[in-house]
Amino acid sequence: MERSMNVILAAGGTGGHMMPAHALADELKRRGHGVMLVTDARGAKIPAIFDEVETHVLPAGRMEGGIFGPIKTIWGIYKGTKAAGELYDAFPPDVVIGFGGYPAMPSLLAAQRRGVPTLLHEQNAVLGRVNRALAGKAKAVATAYKKVQGLKDPRKAVLVGNPVRAEVRRLGEIPYPAFDETSPLHILVTGGSQGATILGEVVPAAMGMLPDELKHRLNIVQQCRAEDIDEVRQTYVDLDIPAETMTYIEDMPTRIGEAHLIIARAGASTIAELTVAGRPAILIPLPSATDDHQTYNAMDMAEGGGARMIRQSNFTPETLAAQLAEICSDPQALANAAQRSLSIGKPRAAEELADLVERVGAGDNPLPTDPVGARARPAPRASGMGVPA
Repeated sequence: MERSMNVILAAGGTGGHMMPAHALADELKRRGHGVMLVTDARGAKIPAIFDEVETHVLPAGRMEGGIFGPIKTIWGIYKGTKAAGELYDAFPPDVVIGFGGYPAMPSLLAAQRRGVPTLLHEQNAVLGRVNRALAGKAKAVATAYKKVQGLKDPRKAVLVGNPVRAEVRRLGEIPYPAFDETSPLHILVTGGSQGATILGEVVPAAMGMLPDELKHRLNIVQQCRAEDIDEVRQTYVDLDIPAETMTYIEDMPTRIGEAHLIIARAGASTIAELTVAGRPAILIPLPSATDDHQTYNAMDMAEGGGARMIRQSNFTPETLAAQLAEICSDPQALANAAQRSLSIGKPRAAEELADLVERVGAGDNPLPTDPVGARARPAPRASGMGVPA
């Protein structure tokens, strides 16, 4: 690093945008750079992760519905862009990096209008709408996947991975939890930051259908929506299956570390953490996700042998019970899947993304000679958990 830079991180207010931004902020601060976060009210309320970074809430310019929705959207973007420009007068950025979401758009537009170089980070296997709109003027698009749908110019893609917390990275450096034909089976169930009702409906019922020799070894940790938690908890009590239920998992790295298997949605941050930690998974993509990006996320991990994917339309107690019985009855297959998951992960994503930020901020060419979009996708690996179900 030749000099200290001012870096603006612009991120939408969901955990999927904020967590990689947080990991990058830690790495940039470690290198001596000045860092500022621009987000919306939701992002500013996420506890603990940006306590030591100056944070500004700007008008988001989010998509509005109704007859006057487009007018409101344009007005919000205009106000946010103007506010971002005023912010840059006080904190002149060398580079602005956007993590997606409509709250990131004004900050990036203000930078591009001032000639400040911009960089985008795409967490998913499908380019988000804001990143898609702004990729043309960005210096580079940092990606988490070798193949990203919706990127018009693959020469701008730089594969870095999706940054995760240091506590999760350390999980990949320790052995997978011991598991044999008689030991307890620890399963973590999570539906993302808001939970997922369908997991509460299907997972407990599926656990009750397992063979007794497997069911009696279960230890479940399940995140639930607040309106579902009492019913889920009672179902486990009725089935005599030990289960800890909660609406928010505060110590997620610890829970991932203890788990032999994770049942989860296929959000980008979830998959990044599972693969860096080396944990096998059964993934149920959210069918309403924009451009069906969770399905593409899940397919990548499944094709690598670290997960099985069940589409929500096929996600029944019977289907899940059959998959669990097959996977968990063979300790070696589960260990193999954990290793496949670990092989997919990119634990140095924060460092590589910080390197890219420094190159863009210094005016160096950030693009590789071998564009991500031109690389061949590896063939599915044998002896893992298999391709999508």
